[in-house]
Amino acid sequence: MAQSPLDDIIHDHAFTRGLAKPQINKLASLASEVTFPPDEVILVEARRSQFFYLVLTGSVTVELCTPRFSFCLQALGAGEAFGWSSLLGHQDTLFRVRARETTTVLRLPGAGLAELCRSDPELGTEFLSRTLGLVARRIRATEMRFAEMCGIRVCS
Repeated sequence: MAQSPLDDIIHDHAFTRGLAKPQINKLASLASEVTFPPDEVILVEARRSQFFYLVLTGSVTVELCTPRFSFCLQALGAGEAFGWSSLLGHQDTLFRVRARETTTVLRLPGAGLAELCRSDPELGTEFLSRTLGLVARRIRATEMRFAEMCGIRVCS
């Protein structure tokens, strides 16, 4: 498989660092680079997410939204990832994600990524393990913000 210009970017990204060259090539074949302007909503809560994102530059906020208010749970910058619900196909996005500033990402289609994980079990196991880490960090961020709103001090 020929190397694409995105191979080096994926190789150096914190989320995918350490994957084997053939695995990186497979991910690069799915990826496209996209830039979002400040304040653009990338993921809308309660809608199907179609893509998994690797943040290259800039930053995004992960927001919890209700009919009356929304607040930032977490800020994500270069080297971080979001959009894990796109791997599930049937799961709506739980949070809104908005660009805080001009932000460039690598966008991978969730359906294609899920298929790649099924067809390459070694890559699938590693990718899903890393994705579970994302989910765990999101839960922790949610827990800490909730405790903060309730006036409870949480040690990290």
